[in-house]
Amino acid sequence: MTVISVFNQKGGVGKTTTALNLAAGLARMGRAPACIDLDPQAQLSAAMGVLAAHGDDSVYGLFQRSRPLSELLKNTPNGMSIIPAHIELAKVETLYGKGYNAINKLNASFHIERASGVETPWIIDCCPLVGVLSLNAIFASDGVIVPISADYLSMSGAVQISKTLQALEQVLKRRVPRRYLVTRFDKRRGMSADILQTARQTFGADVCETVIAENVSLAQSPSQQMNIFEFAPSSHGAQDYEALLAELLADGFIKSA
Repeated sequence: MTVISVFNQKGGVGKTTTALNLAAGLARMGRAPACIDLDPQAQLSAAMGVLAAHGDDSVYGLFQRSRPLSELLKNTPNGMSIIPAHIELAKVETLYGKGYNAINKLNASFHIERASGVETPWIIDCCPLVGVLSLNAIFASDGVIVPISADYLSMSGAVQISKTLQALEQVLKRRVPRRYLVTRFDKRRGMSADILQTARQTFGADVCETVIAENVSLAQSPSQQMNIFEFAPSSHGAQDYEALLAELLADGFIKSA
C-alpha cells in the first residue's frame, strides 16, 4: 500500500492533473487506485464525476465524525474510486485547530486501512496551502510529488515546500520521500529549460527525469470528466504521464503490486 500526495503552494501547476492521471495510469494496470480530494475547491472530484451533495459524504466526514475511509469511497466507472471534497472542508482548521490530533487524523485512518492488508495505492490531491489539510496529507504519505510548472513563481513555491518538509522531519522522525515534477514544459521557451535546470540544481536526484509537456488535451480532459488516457490516448500528455508512472514504479517511489 502506497500513499502519495500531490502538493504545491501555488495553483495552476498541474497538481490535480497529475493526481488524476497517475491514478488513471494505475487503473489501466489493474491496480484499482483510490483518490482523496483534500481541496475544498473539489476540482479532482469534478474531474472524476463524483461530487458530494453534503459535507458528511466527503472527506469532511472523516474530520467531523471519524467516518472510516472505506465508508467514504465512491466508485467511478473506470476502475478508480475517490473520497470527494466539499466546500465545508474549508472549515476544518477553524473548527479543529492545528493540534497533533487534528493533523494526524488522516494518518490514523490509514493505519486502520493498512491493518486490513489491502494493497490499494492511494493518491491525495492537496489544497494549495500549508495548513491542517495539507499537513494531514504529508503526515499520512509515503511520498510527496511536487509539480512545478515551468515558471519562476512555481519554482519559488517548490522551494518553500522543501523547507516545510525539512522542518516536519523533526516531528515525523523520518524524511518524507519527494519527487519534483516539471510540468507545462515547452521546449520552445528558454524559461522552461531554465526552470528544469534550476530544479535539478536545487533538488538534485529528487527531480523526475520525466517532464510533462504543455499539452492542450491535458487542459481539456477534466472538463469532459475524463482522464488523459480516455480523452486523448495518443496525445503527448498521455505519453508523458505513462512515462512518469513507469519511472515512479521503477525507482520504488510507488510500490509495485
